[in-house]
Amino acid sequence: MIRNMAHPPTYIILVLSPLAWCLLGSSFAAASRPECSFPAVFNFGDSNSDTGGLSAVFGQAPSPHGETFFRTPSGRYCDGRLIVDFIAEKLGLPFLSAYLDAVGSNFSHGANFATAGSTIRPQNTTLRQSGFSPISLDVQFNEFYEFKRRSQVARRRGGVFEKLLPKEDVFSRALYTFDIGQNDLTAGYFANMSTDVVRAYIPDVLDQFKNIIKYIHGEGGRYFWIHNTGPVGCLPYVMERVPILASQVDDAGCASPFNEVAQDFNRGLKQAVAQLRKELHAAAITYVDVYAIKYALISQPKKFGIKQPLKTCCGHGGKYNYNIHLGCGSKITHHGKEVIIGKSCDDPSVHVNWDGVHYTEGANRKVFDHIVGGSLSDPPIPLTMACHEQLPQSS
Repeated sequence: MIRNMAHPPTYIILVLSPLAWCLLGSSFAAASRPECSFPAVFNFGDSNSDTGGLSAVFGQAPSPHGETFFRTPSGRYCDGRLIVDFIAEKLGLPFLSAYLDAVGSNFSHGANFATAGSTIRPQNTTLRQSGFSPISLDVQFNEFYEFKRRSQVARRRGGVFEKLLPKEDVFSRALYTFDIGQNDLTAGYFANMSTDVVRAYIPDVLDQFKNIIKYIHGEGGRYFWIHNTGPVGCLPYVMERVPILASQVDDAGCASPFNEVAQDFNRGLKQAVAQLRKELHAAAITYVDVYAIKYALISQPKKFGIKQPLKTCCGHGGKYNYNIHLGCGSKITHHGKEVIIGKSCDDPSVHVNWDGVHYTEGANRKVFDHIVGGSLSDPPIPLTMACHEQLPQSS
């Protein structure tokens, strides 16, 4: 058949934005590369990813923590698994043992240096005074530094040491994950600092964070998965402790000033990651926007099957079922008998918040499901491709 060239066929021309081309380019590039084979994960952070560090040092997080998945307290401030647990599962690795938990730990597939209450910037108070851990990010790096060296000395003894500790080449092939920064913001508020003062020290916090990434890179780390901080203004323990005006509460019921500071921190963190990419050659650094999905769970609860976006599942009393003096698992003496007053709700899966501070396993699963594919990451690549260096998106 001969076409009448006087009437050429009509072609549809797609005009894509630079961002769309970049996204497509990243997708094509990712699709043409093999999935990463991470032999281990080394995690740094606070209670959002602590799998037993603080419990090993200062006492076990009591029942009903752990009830949904582990059926017993597991060192996690949650009814079950954390995001870092889902990360390990996705990568085909066992759950990470806390570095500070020497009993029954296997570090051959990585270690978890996170502890509940940790900050990036060291605090000048004790845990009992402020509730913030003395194991700040610089201390966590020091633990990692010593672990890297001493583990190899111990492995050379053979036997059980060789089985329970990582091989030397694991450190350069592992994924380094970070979820920290939330407590740096709340520490200021709990010390009666104004929003302006808290906002003013964010650059110093981020400078210290960048230094730690550089130190780990200097120790051979090449693959980094960095979470930003969540909407702290939606956490009951913040809203109950820091006075806010009715005009400062948004449509989701969260405290806008605190969330605005969290977003300021996240913008700065994203810029810090962009700078690190320029300075650390051959490193693949992924910035993950967990704030977006965490706030969506609270502001659009029906979309995610959430019935209680703000009310705490495990607690006692008050507007949010939260009392700083009667937390999850707390007991009182009544007529000479110990009675658990900080009880769990009937169905944690329909709550976002577990104990006033941390998310339920169900919420953690939803967050993970939305970040694992890379749609909330910069660059937009999935977790399993995070070893591949990509062109970053614009800030």
